[in-house]
Amino acid sequence: EAVARCPALIVRAASEERDHAAQETLLAVALGTSPRIEDGGPGSVYVDLDGLGALYGDESAIGERLAHHTLRISLPARVGIAGSRAAALSAARLGRRVSVIPIGEEGAALAAAPLSLLELAPELSQVLTRWGVRTLGDLADLPRAGLVARFGSAGLAAQDLARGVDSSPFRPYTPPPFYQEVQGLEWEIVSLESLASVVEPLLERLTARLDVAHLATDQLTLALGLTDGGRHERVVDLAYPMSEAPPMRALLRLDLEAHPPRAAIVHVALAARPVRVRAGQGGFWHPRTPAARELAVVLARLAALVGSANLGSPASVDSHRPDAVVIEPFALAQPESGGGKQTQQEDPVRTSLALRRIRPPCPAEVDTCAERPVAVSAGSVAGRVIACAGPWRTSGEWWREEAWARDEWDVALSDRTLCRLVRDHIARRWFLDGLYD
Repeated sequence: EAVARCPALIVRAASEERDHAAQETLLAVALGTSPRIEDGGPGSVYVDLDGLGALYGDESAIGERLAHHTLRISLPARVGIAGSRAAALSAARLGRRVSVIPIGEEGAALAAAPLSLLELAPELSQVLTRWGVRTLGDLADLPRAGLVARFGSAGLAAQDLARGVDSSPFRPYTPPPFYQEVQGLEWEIVSLESLASVVEPLLERLTARLDVAHLATDQLTLALGLTDGGRHERVVDLAYPMSEAPPMRALLRLDLEAHPPRAAIVHVALAARPVRVRAGQGGFWHPRTPAARELAVVLARLAALVGSANLGSPASVDSHRPDAVVIEPFALAQPESGGGKQTQQEDPVRTSLALRRIRPPCPAEVDTCAERPVAVSAGSVAGRVIACAGPWRTSGEWWREEAWARDEWDVALSDRTLCRLVRDHIARRWFLDGLYD
């Protein structure tokens, strides 16, 4: 019927998840201004302004700051400032963008405000209206004994609100470990392009919440509800904490292209793990490096091409086995934020041989005398041994199928080539393991 009367009317289905996300966004905005806030219920947040004057100015300036930040995230709010939470809530409901009530003047400032400002229970409001109570001042002047006799504790709580008196202590809010945005769908999504159009506004809202709270994120979690009742969840670890939407959008798309959902999508949830990032000064004499967010996108594209298991940096393993390394994900260096003066000491100049390892090792034919090499032939390397050192014997993991045992020799050939030979006792063969440069 409403649509028939107004064809331009936009009907939106109620969503508890979206309401919860909007409340979390308001709380994040408040945390960006003050470290002490309280969740006042749906649509309300209490902000402790103690000590903020030196940062943002007087109460009006702080109120304008809060109103401006809520407008940036498409949640325009009215701000009330007073000496108590109850009075501040009533002041915010007066309708002005920012309402400031001086401390001690709450009763006089709110006396003429209508009773509907308190949003009382319908039964209580109807009885008070029949009594002729129209304003907050009328309710504040009623005898408390009569209110208790007629309404019990609900009557006393209503009068405390009218007088601007807090009936409970301040309960500081603790931010959640994840920021989340959700979107229920009225249709099924079967393509990545359609999914990207849904994820993009969720990501924009998440980054806006992070921005107003002066936070970044180092991990994104995308959870997709599927038509078969299952759930497709992807965790994208960012190489560097960031709060910009474009690189995160590219990373999510690359991950979904590599790991698409198995069925159509009916629900989308996107969460970000917040982290605080401290600004650091770059090196004065160091060359300028690409932005970390650009490197993160490049790494994600490389992972999509070669596989995440094949992308990273080699790291040593706690083993004496030769070439015992694993591939670890790249970790971009965080800028150092030290205030002290740092001096850089150069190592003294040293000359030494460098061993150029041959991978895989080259099979070699080695002649021995008294178990010592006397001649070598391995591809282009061949000659008579004029000097040798060794053997250096190593072995390990004898209790496993991957057991290893080898002797290493450093030899000098007649053509002045220096090389390293390895005798593998498991394979019973000789190998050219490296050349000295």
